[in-house]
Amino acid sequence: MSIEVKIPAVGESITSGVVSVWHKKSGDFVNEGEALFTLETDKVSTEIVAEKAGVLETKVPEGREVKIGEVVATIDDSEAPPEEKKAEKPPEKNKEPEEKKKEPEAEKKGAEEKAVVAAGADRGRPGSPTPPTTLSPAVRRVVEEEHLTKGDVLAAVQERDKAGEKIEASEVQPSADGRFTRKRMSPLRRKIAAQLVMAQQTAAILTTFNECDMSAVQELRAKSQEKFTKKNGVKLGLMSFFIKACVEALKAVPVVNGRIEGEDFIQNNFYDIGVAVGTERGLVVPIVRDADAKSFAELELDIAGFAVKAREGKLKIEDLQGGTFTISNGGVYGSLLSTPILNPPQSGILGMHKIMPRPVAVDAKAEVRPMMYLALSYDHRAIDGKEAVTFLVKVKECIEDPKKLPLDF
Repeated sequence: MSIEVKIPAVGESITSGVVSVWHKKSGDFVNEGEALFTLETDKVSTEIVAEKAGVLETKVPEGREVKIGEVVATIDDSEAPPEEKKAEKPPEKNKEPEEKKKEPEAEKKGAEEKAVVAAGADRGRPGSPTPPTTLSPAVRRVVEEEHLTKGDVLAAVQERDKAGEKIEASEVQPSADGRFTRKRMSPLRRKIAAQLVMAQQTAAILTTFNECDMSAVQELRAKSQEKFTKKNGVKLGLMSFFIKACVEALKAVPVVNGRIEGEDFIQNNFYDIGVAVGTERGLVVPIVRDADAKSFAELELDIAGFAVKAREGKLKIEDLQGGTFTISNGGVYGSLLSTPILNPPQSGILGMHKIMPRPVAVDAKAEVRPMMYLALSYDHRAIDGKEAVTFLVKVKECIEDPKKLPLDF
């Protein structure tokens, strides 16, 4: 019986994704639970596994954008595993020498490769429906030496496309004068762009600023670092201080920990803090659950774990859902000041920035202190200016005097 492999629902608000990599090819036998392909969405990458064992037949190629519920492959579970087939097959008679057997296969493989390579040579020319392909010098020599018709070449390419095999191609199209290049945005990038525009168009975003003296936190970290690292196996970073400071500020100004839903305001009584992490695919925001109940060590372990999973593309959709407030640290990239965009449906986001030694007035005297600008972007529909400023001042006070935080190290 043929079983359809459909794109599963991987989270609320996600309607499509991209089949980025097929881990199995058409004709391969797959076991139940084996990874078939990786599905990339604007939020997370997910490996989709086989629900039944059988022979796989792919329906879409790598790089194709697909909708939730779309059939991308079938599995024929009536087919036996290769080992069983081999056992049932009677022994061959008059077996040809190994060298003679390999020759036709090698010739066939070489012909297919030349056809696909030649297809790449035709791509990108005026009137060609397919994008140009970047060829290596060795491959280009094959193209120049062989003479294949365009019809034959495209037929070979279409066969590979139907089989779901990836054809390496660059979608960069240079202008005629070479002054610029045009490249189509990936579906993932387009979705991120749409989310950002939606946030700007839906909420009344306003940003308020302040600055904080990082001297006390830096001294405390330097004093406690060795003991903390030895005990917990992770360094004591800045983010755990800011998560704790935000939790205290959210308790003091609860409205920042809420969201608008239609004509209602939802007040959250828990503290799931999103921590923005930059990756090659774009920005992701994994959630630190129940941040108010976690120790500094638990917070740092969570943050470190999310960073590793984000870089390796192993974040799950559950890691990104349900946050009540977000912290974004542009300072790690050198940003001195910015206005962060809200992470819908949340009503507030704190922007951290680069620590810079600056002269400030301390007890009527000028001193050089390590200073950081803080930015709070908030939804003015739900939060008034007084509440936003009060929140940010509370964060500043907790950072400048860490004793106001529940220190546990």
